[in-house]
Amino acid sequence: MKLNLEGKKALVTGSTAGIGFAIAKGLAAEGASVYINGRTQDRIDHTISKIKNDLPESNVDGVIADFDDVDSIDHLIDSIEQVDILVNNVGIFEPKEFVEISDEEWQNMFDVNVMSGVRLSRSFFPGMLSRNWGRVIFISSESGVQVDPRWIHYGMTKTALLGLSNGLARLTRGKDVTVNSILPGSTYSEGAKTFVEGLAEEQGKSVEEAGRDFILEERPHCLLERFATTDEVANLVVYLCSPLASATNGAALRVEGGTIPTIL
Repeated sequence: MKLNLEGKKALVTGSTAGIGFAIAKGLAAEGASVYINGRTQDRIDHTISKIKNDLPESNVDGVIADFDDVDSIDHLIDSIEQVDILVNNVGIFEPKEFVEISDEEWQNMFDVNVMSGVRLSRSFFPGMLSRNWGRVIFISSESGVQVDPRWIHYGMTKTALLGLSNGLARLTRGKDVTVNSILPGSTYSEGAKTFVEGLAEEQGKSVEEAGRDFILEERPHCLLERFATTDEVANLVVYLCSPLASATNGAALRVEGGTIPTIL
């Protein structure tokens, strides 16, 4: 399937690793010009080199932004004239008991996970509407639908992204601009890999066995019975960024392997 992304400019936040990296590489493979985003130039340069090594003809650039810092976000916005595709992927995560989460930690989680997307969308979304083409994607989570009590502040931000995405989609009526959110489940990113390798060592199991057992015990509804790969999540996102997905708008699409029980 040809996704017709040649000539489109994309910004993927938090794209030096994990799901963000897979999305950025997938968009570049389909011909889009992609801005990689990370907190340091070294991380960005390393990521660009990795993509260029596999896709020598790709058009990839980078822009530094730390989403803890409003001035840094403003610098990112000033550095990019316009984008056709905005993937709001950046996010932070920390398991913590509810009664131990301070006001500052609540605010920081909200600022990075939610306000990053608000600020970037506020900047780039109007241009998409005026040009009558654009794609905005918010990377939410299955935790936004069924909030795990071990990370309530994280789940709250992912629920907020569903509302933000749906509301922005209502502003696209009659336009060839779409806004959607994605709900990944347990995904084998770098952090998950480190976590599973630690479990395997503790339990005397292979990495494959430890990963499968974790999903079976902690995500019993998961029909996939394994971690999803970052590419499996990215494949859906890249399709939604394409002109072929023009009739999908205001949707919350799941790529969580059946973790969320469906009630018909």
